[in-house]
Amino acid sequence: MRFEALKVGELARRTGLTIRTLHHYDAIGLLKPSLHTESGHRLYTAADVARLQQVVSLRQLGFSLEEVSACLNRPGFSPLEVIRLHVARLREQIELQRALCERLEGLAEHFGAAGEVSADAFLQTIEVMTMIENYYTPEQLESLRKRREAMGPAGEALIQQGQADWAALLADFRAEMDKGTDPADPKVQALEKRRQALVHAFTGGDAGIEQSLKRLWTEQGDKLCAQYGYDPRLLEYLRKVDEAAKGSA
Repeated sequence: MRFEALKVGELARRTGLTIRTLHHYDAIGLLKPSLHTESGHRLYTAADVARLQQVVSLRQLGFSLEEVSACLNRPGFSPLEVIRLHVARLREQIELQRALCERLEGLAEHFGAAGEVSADAFLQTIEVMTMIENYYTPEQLESLRKRREAMGPAGEALIQQGQADWAALLADFRAEMDKGTDPADPKVQALEKRRQALVHAFTGGDAGIEQSLKRLWTEQGDKLCAQYGYDPRLLEYLRKVDEAAKGSA
């Protein structure tokens, strides 16, 4: 189908750009119309429109006008390269928006039954969410998400049971700590085996996720204890229990 060259006003109307912008692109040599009417009016051809699309894409990618010009005038430049770059950037933005949506949904679920929530509670939750994102790779977080989805309708019940198991286990550790039980004591080491089993269940046996989990609690344990109401002394006790377990292995 033959393309009818467009005057600047029509090109502006159909692209959403301003006439002033198109005039500026012409003045700096970024997009000069290929044709002119006898009276001197600009006429933009199909090739000009294709170049304009590349200009717009590169601008949305954050290129300055000077960088756009250098890119388009580079020998061997491929218009397809611009489209691929733009698609890649859009996919990154979509992924960021998806991740933000999941974080907000998680926040809503967390506080859904809590009624009015204080600003401090929101700040603490956001802090923990940020910490988690800093310690787990995107691939690890995606793996955990897929495992949760794979659980199906029973997944939520299993997660709640897992949380209850963790709470009960930590309470048992706390009781032994308060009694002054040696971390190497068989009773405590039996608790450690339960802890390792729960870690394995959470990580799915993924050594990378387990390492990220360990580093998170090692470096941010005090903040996590404050968030979840755990006794911070328990972290040191668990560290000694872990050392005793490795020493007897």
